[in-house]
Amino acid sequence: MGTQQDSHDFVEVSAADLPLYCPTPDQSLWNAHPKVVIPVEKLGEARCPYCSKLYKFKGTLPQGHH
Repeated sequence: MGTQQDSHDFVEVSAADLPLYCPTPDQSLWNAHPKVVIPVEKLGEARCPYCSKLYKFKGTLPQGHH
């Protein structure tokens, strides 16, 4: 039996949350996976490769140093 992800099932993050990691510190250890960097600042949203949680950046995307 598959599960369908609700279109509103995402986490909004801001510049204060960068660099962004998943799992986040507020998640329980029992369902944790290896810690990975989520590059949400590149395209405005990104999905965790382990748990498929979608993160969306709220506000203006940070500008690079180039």
